[in-house]
Amino acid sequence: MSGKGFFKRWLGGTEASAQRLEIPRLAPAGTRMLVVDDSPTICAVLGRMLEQDGYAVQKAADGERALELSRGELPELIFLDIVLPGINGFAVLRALRHDPRTAHIPIVMISGNPQATEQFYVQRYGADDFMKKPFGHAEVRACIEALVHAGRLAPRAAEPLGAATPLPVGMLPDVAPGMAA
Repeated sequence: MSGKGFFKRWLGGTEASAQRLEIPRLAPAGTRMLVVDDSPTICAVLGRMLEQDGYAVQKAADGERALELSRGELPELIFLDIVLPGINGFAVLRALRHDPRTAHIPIVMISGNPQATEQFYVQRYGADDFMKKPFGHAEVRACIEALVHAGRLAPRAAEPLGAATPLPVGMLPDVAPGMAA
């Protein structure tokens, strides 16, 4: 039986069944993202996660720089820490939501504080989502997928079947002995 026939039977034989499968939908490669955190480690790790998925990443270590970059570069998604030196994340969120140039930008607040009060204020001030530190690549991707699904970010175009998926940096495909690489 061909692979196509197997999948048709497995999915109930209709194309509508195939469409019900949840396919991860990320934002388009090159989407401009801003990471705002006073921790160089968080900026580096989150920046690297986003870059691995093909996004263009800028970083800011404080609220003032975040406002400057947001208004000048107009990122398409902002990951914003709550606790920042100078202007805190809530004040940055309020300022961005009140500025007509940046009010439309999806903002994901991030914090290591487990208190529910932060999440309440995040929603009250108009953030799109909240991620608790520490987080992994799966949580970051799920957050982006939720924003795509909600229509806050454009979806990445579907790749044609059989298209090669780029490997993360440093990863090489396994090659059978005697086969040319």
